[in-house]
Amino acid sequence: MSEQLISENKTLFTPFNVIAGIIVIIGLVITFLRFTKGLGTVTNLSDTSPWGIWIGFDLMCGVALAAGGYTVSSACYVFGMKKYHAAVRPAILTAFLGYATVLVSLVYDVGRPVRLAMAYPFVVQQGTTSLLFEVGLCVMIYLSVLFLEFTPIPLEWLGLKKIRNIMIKLTMVLTIFGVVLSTLHQSSLGALFLIAPSKLHPLWYSPYIAVYFFVSSIIAGLSMVIFEGTLSHKAFHGKMDKTYLEEHDPLVLQFGKAASLVLAGYFSIKIIGIAADNNWHLLVTPYGLWFLVELLGFVALPCFLYAIGARDKNLKLIRFTAGWTVFGIVLNRLNVSLIAFNWQKPLSERYIPSLMEIGLSVFMVTALIIAFKFIATNMPVFHEHPDYKETH
Repeated sequence: MSEQLISENKTLFTPFNVIAGIIVIIGLVITFLRFTKGLGTVTNLSDTSPWGIWIGFDLMCGVALAAGGYTVSSACYVFGMKKYHAAVRPAILTAFLGYATVLVSLVYDVGRPVRLAMAYPFVVQQGTTSLLFEVGLCVMIYLSVLFLEFTPIPLEWLGLKKIRNIMIKLTMVLTIFGVVLSTLHQSSLGALFLIAPSKLHPLWYSPYIAVYFFVSSIIAGLSMVIFEGTLSHKAFHGKMDKTYLEEHDPLVLQFGKAASLVLAGYFSIKIIGIAADNNWHLLVTPYGLWFLVELLGFVALPCFLYAIGARDKNLKLIRFTAGWTVFGIVLNRLNVSLIAFNWQKPLSERYIPSLMEIGLSVFMVTALIIAFKFIATNMPVFHEHPDYKETH
């Protein structure tokens, strides 16, 4: 008995658990300071820079990288690609946890978070002419939709067959609703910057920025499914059944091919945007060179690599490109919301996130990973529950 206890304690103190535990403790301390001492204690935010890394990374990047939920579910249920059904649950789980993290991040960022709990912007003082109102409303509703799409997983785990069967029957309706909502708020996040033409650098500012955000969210969704699947294969291979393992490699090839095509279209509309605004001369400026790093290094290059990987059926290349593309999406969102924003200000007056802001963002990501690990380890995410194999 004592030997078994020692063995369990050894497995408990794994490198992941120790590092995650330290991050969680630090995050909880910062959380306590934020809600007892105020935003000024833990952030470098100001009246001239009210949006920081919690918006740029936690929200802008989080929403984009959670796009795999609507991308995969629409491919499977709307476009009839049933052979990739095994990838739906991991994508929905990632999307649900991603949007939940976004909502929690907003609670930290908003000066009076209690108003979010009271639904103040939707009930008391509706700003129906505001894009931010539309984004908030769509994200709130879509998080509810994702929760409903996610519920069959814990319901199967808990053995609640009747409720689970009802939720499965709602799959098509929820999928269509989710696609509509995602189209709205993914594009509206970009449209938020239309009111700041003097603050956002002209190479990133465009009347078409809403289109850019929506198209790039599709790229993010396709790439994130491949990237998440690659990491999951290493971490949860023992939890994957034969169906998932057989379907995963063909999905990687098809999603890699699709991502290449969407990246080609995205590259084209970005070039059209530069031409329409006649901003060619800005490409030789320091910001222009940085813009070219993003456009050529994280749009054109992965487009080419995805195409080569799909043609040669090179899964390793496609998986590497997926990680590279995910990083490129994060870079784009940070460029728009932080780096190329307030670009005319001297560096001494520019917003630079504090260590506590960065630490809290790391805490959020860590909490998401812990939740994903717990659910994927204990619930039927990468395998079919034996009691429902005929109903999947």
